[in-house]
Amino acid sequence: MNNQYIQEITISYGKSNYGNSYIDDDILLCDEFSKVPLPTSPRRMGCALLALCLEGKAYYTVNTERHAVGPNDLIIISEGQVLGDYQLSGDCQGIAIMITEDNLRETMAGIKELSALFLFSRFHPVFKLQQKEVDAIKDYFWMIKRKIDDTENLFRHDIVRLLMSALIADFCNAVARIQQMNDKRKTRPEVIFSQFIRLVEQNFRTERRVSWYSSQLNITSKYLSETVKHVSHRTPNEWIDNYVTLEMRVLLKNSNKSIKQIATELNFPNQSFLGKYFKEHVGLSPSEYRRK
Repeated sequence: MNNQYIQEITISYGKSNYGNSYIDDDILLCDEFSKVPLPTSPRRMGCALLALCLEGKAYYTVNTERHAVGPNDLIIISEGQVLGDYQLSGDCQGIAIMITEDNLRETMAGIKELSALFLFSRFHPVFKLQQKEVDAIKDYFWMIKRKIDDTENLFRHDIVRLLMSALIADFCNAVARIQQMNDKRKTRPEVIFSQFIRLVEQNFRTERRVSWYSSQLNITSKYLSETVKHVSHRTPNEWIDNYVTLEMRVLLKNSNKSIKQIATELNFPNQSFLGKYFKEHVGLSPSEYRRK
């Protein structure tokens, strides 16, 4: 069988098609919807996309499901999802941020109720904001863009990360408001996935066995795996590994703890085991990652 791979939409790809407001291959800002590098034919997202429609209309599909976007609609598209059939009305205007999911998760690491935004965006990839929320996001966007463009600022990366963290916190506030208004009952699989993610957030430092999580939820490991895969298109192990490696990256970048101390904190048998785990999932040894 001849495997065909869907070409990815990455920040590197976006840089080659749009302006100069970017930092490395980590984040790219677009201030015109017409220049957002989204496809008319199916392509997989190699990064996350946060976009805000200001005028006109846009249409696109995510994993073959069609969505319509209008003024004040916020779009959240996760890495790994397949986009296609992107169309704009002639008067469509908007702003967008492309950011690697690793960078996005590191930015969100200190935000409470981290799962809220992930879960909500899975089931509500488009949602309407209040005007004051739109104005706040526009303000953040232009502050972030100015700072990205200020290449002589020695603290540019740190300031952008802090501004993005504030932007995401305001996203989460909008999500909380909408969830309170939404009286639609979740399906059983959605409830299980939500409970699983919350358990992972609370316990990933000490528990990495799917069987432990299934026992906490009083269901079988097989049923948990099938449910999580169906709802999120990722396995429970992938979610657990994602949280563990994110915590490792944060500790390696933002603390002076030794690798041995990090191994102990994250309940690894020893430093060597942690090193193998980290390299398997990140592609670098912990020491190489810290130096980089």
